Amino acid sequence: MAEITLTATTGRELGSGPSKRLRAQGKVPGVVYGLGTDPVAIAVDWRPFRETLVTDAGLNVLIDLDIDGDVALCMIKELQRHPIRSDVLHVDFLRVSRDAAITVEVPVVLEGEAREVEMADGMIDQILFNLAVSAKPADIPNELAVDISALAMGDQITVGDLKLPAGVTTDVDAEEVVVITAHTGAAESAESAEGDGEDGEAAEAGSEGDAEA
Repeated sequence: MAEITLTATTGRELGSGPSKRLRAQGKVPGVVYGLGTDPVAIAVDWRPFRETLVTDAGLNVLIDLDIDGDVALCMIKELQRHPIRSDVLHVDFLRVSRDAAITVEVPVVLEGEAREVEMADGMIDQILFNLAVSAKPADIPNELAVDISALAMGDQITVGDLKLPAGVTTDVDAEEVVVITAHTGAAESAESAEGDGEDGEAAEAGSEGDAEA
């Protein structure tokens, strides 16, 4: 996984007022912690920080955070955004070790076309969109691809069916469903109408029998 270098400065004032002034200057207030170190209040420039948010790794991007000349390998632990504008208000960086596994959420992405399901007027219903995995920072995948092309109606894919990359594990229950097949609303309506028609024919036949009697 590629790493991005980001520069941070310390010594910022704490509190909502100073943080608001920092954001007005194009900076994002934050904090760095982890690996047994005391939390350090920092600030990063918004423009280069934005670049870390648009990589294929998403929030799992590895960052070489240069804190006043002291470079630490970090990941984004939490982002606080404005509820309307989605501006980043605050960021938490977590120091990580290259040699120790950490747990992160990785997106689950479906690939392929389930033609048998489509021909049966069915649909693919994705239940699990992110999976918690454990891996060393360099082994964290950007995403987990799930091939659905062999699925037929009645099939499902569980966590135990996923092929995790080397060095990646998960504690999520192997029976937890990732993808299931389901009938579309149109197909269900057609089946319901067909059933109602059969019931109607049976009732009509019964009425005719009663009339003859």
